[in-house]
Amino acid sequence: MTKKKTNQGVEILAIGTELLLGNILNSNAKWLAEQLALIGLSHYRQTVVGDNIERLKEIVLEASQRSHILITTGGLGPTMDDLTTETIAQAFKADLVEHKAILQDIKNKLNNLDIFPESNLKQSLLPEGATILPNPLGTAPGMIWSPEDNFTIITFPGVPSEMKIMWKKTAKPWILENHASGKIIKSKTIKIAGIPESALTERISDLITKTNPTIAPYASLGEVKLRITAQAKTAQEANKLIQPIESELEKRIGLSIFGRDEESLASIVIDLLRKRRETIALAESCTGGQIASSLTSIPGSSDVFLGGVVAYSNSIKQNILKVPLNLLEEHGAVSSAVAKSMANKTRQLFNSDWSIAVSGIAGPSGGSQGKPVGLVEIFISGNTAQESIQENFGPHRGRDYIQKLSVVRALDRLRLFLLMQS
Repeated sequence: MTKKKTNQGVEILAIGTELLLGNILNSNAKWLAEQLALIGLSHYRQTVVGDNIERLKEIVLEASQRSHILITTGGLGPTMDDLTTETIAQAFKADLVEHKAILQDIKNKLNNLDIFPESNLKQSLLPEGATILPNPLGTAPGMIWSPEDNFTIITFPGVPSEMKIMWKKTAKPWILENHASGKIIKSKTIKIAGIPESALTERISDLITKTNPTIAPYASLGEVKLRITAQAKTAQEANKLIQPIESELEKRIGLSIFGRDEESLASIVIDLLRKRRETIALAESCTGGQIASSLTSIPGSSDVFLGGVVAYSNSIKQNILKVPLNLLEEHGAVSSAVAKSMANKTRQLFNSDWSIAVSGIAGPSGGSQGKPVGLVEIFISGNTAQESIQENFGPHRGRDYIQKLSVVRALDRLRLFLLMQS
């Protein structure tokens, strides 16, 4: 074996051909990376490999030359393509040893089967000297094994729920006891709407150059996230480093900051309406119920959100929402006048304090010179105030983009409207 040159940090190796094919999202690596940051372990590399013995062996041996800990997910099941444990053992020329405790645990979990599947026997085999990483939820145990000095492999199954409980119950305590860094990493995410990422980074360019805490921007549809990350000996010290940076961001960005960490535009709007003891209803055309879906994804939203109408066709606008025919004929369905009528009629229909109406041309067809694909009309109607918003998102990014950005704009403008009405 080649002598190690660096041997530091943690690597994550996700195993499974389905990951390479894009059949499933590699959410395990994301979650593990977050957990490593929380306990202050340096994490330098992530790799994905298919269910191939030679390639897997090659990557494991490479990791042993540069990393302190290798964490793997996937390939611990009973089927032929589950190759992780035996391949790792082969890589370090170790024998596999049967663990009766694992075998009994598997049998207990499969006690409803008349015949014990022989394929499950392989799950009881671990390299000699490995510590069992119990799996409370499934039949695939993991292991904690140090095949060489200063190099440890921790294996998890690919099922996220199983991996997470194994991490919390066994792997994390073991790492904290054996590989604690003496520092922790704390992060806070600031969420912004209505400012493009390029304009935002220019506004805070001097803050982005800082090293502790650091600020990293992440753009998503209609939003920008700023992640503030600090490293310190204690959580309290890390929070003290984060607080002045957060305060400075609030000064520079103002009301465009809509939330933090797990908060969303929908949850913020629900909270604002709840504090005001007010309700909302919706009339959606081009968004097809996506605003309603966003609001109802928030637990407890039923005390604020009364309901909505997906008025996709003009006949529904006219017959259910009572939009006058002359408005539709004179202005067209995608117009401020029709959106206003939809919003006001919806508020009356549901007896709500607020309503939002959205009508637009999501494409790819249906646009004209006067009303191009990407044109969206949003109208917010309240008991004492109203606002009309026109957006042109353009046709280039497609139908899904226009619909989702319409949801973001509608909720964000209502949020700002509610704050200004306070």
